Amino acid sequence: MEAEWGRHRFFIEGVPLEVHRTVDLAPLAHQLRNVLRLAPGNTITLLDDSGAAFRTRIEVLDGRQAAGMVLARAQGGGEPGVELTLYQCALKRDRFEWVLQKGVELGVRRFVPVISSRTVVRPSTNLMKRYERWRAIVREAAEQSGRARLPILGEPQTWEQAVTQGGGLRLMPWEDAGNGGLAIDSSVAGVKAASLLVGPEGGISVEEAGAAIDAGWQPVSLGPRVLRAETAAIAAVAIVMHLSGDLG
Repeated sequence: MEAEWGRHRFFIEGVPLEVHRTVDLAPLAHQLRNVLRLAPGNTITLLDDSGAAFRTRIEVLDGRQAAGMVLARAQGGGEPGVELTLYQCALKRDRFEWVLQKGVELGVRRFVPVISSRTVVRPSTNLMKRYERWRAIVREAAEQSGRARLPILGEPQTWEQAVTQGGGLRLMPWEDAGNGGLAIDSSVAGVKAASLLVGPEGGISVEEAGAAIDAGWQPVSLGPRVLRAETAAIAAVAIVMHLSGDLG
């Protein structure tokens, strides 16, 4: 399948894809030619964010133009059965980017940066300056991991805004839940939507945890050890995906 469809996958926006029609590959030309060293005749997979995948043969690739022929359409894979939203308090640059990348690989559908009382990066305008890079990280991770839909990157929310949101089962990993706190358990199985609310490097304050609990978030423990914020996020995502049956 990989040999037939090509192992290189690309989301391409604003370009209609139809079988037996040519497609303008100009937005991908530099990467195809100079980075991957592909040539006419090579096959790639194009994705239009609809959930479909399009096997495409490169027809023209030179310094002036790039074009391909769409050969076949199939349903893309890689999308989980549970729609998971990660409300992640903003972290230092490399740590937040790591959460985005690994979250996409594990199946997160939507990311929402949150600003809490202990968030290092403030205000939201500073976060918005990073969105172009963050979207590129999300896109590249989705291509690499075999996703057929681009995960959504929502706008920054304050803690007060975030706790009023979230769909489905709403879980808040919190170190002060203690060893006796509830664990993420088999109740996740069968849910169609879930949300995770994860604190920043400095943790979630008692006041913030209380506000989230009052709004219906369930505090959960991730075990007896204190995890870094980025570790907690990915551990919680992996647990939810495993218990939902997505990881087999």
